[in-house]
Amino acid sequence: QVQLVESGGGLVQAGGSLRLSCAASGRTFNIPIMAWFRQAPGKEREFVSGISWPDASTRYADSVKGRFTSSRDNAKNTVYLQMNSLKPEDTAGYYCAARRALTITTGGEYDYWGQGTQVTVSS
Repeated sequence: QVQLVESGGGLVQAGGSLRLSCAASGRTFNIPIMAWFRQAPGKEREFVSGISWPDASTRYADSVKGRFTSSRDNAKNTVYLQMNSLKPEDTAGYYCAARRALTITTGGEYDYWGQGTQVTVSS
């Protein structure tokens, strides 16, 4: 079993930055893939970014490329999402997800999910 806890959300002005954290606990040794999704009210869940624990390879949605960066700290079992140049359309609940397979996917086929952290970007 794996538990995921997100933190770091908040209210920020357009153009500002936030760093989200996702701390994993439990049997994290068999969770090679972690990812970030977001969902705004009335919108479908959207893939944001994914990262591989073994080699730190990453994947990003086109909407966040060049602005968001995923990273991981193996010792802390924590992944981060550095969000720069935030836009009002980035406003959403951000959710951390973990996957036992070896590849990053964008369709939501993940085994564990956190409860989310809210990011609100004002204009």
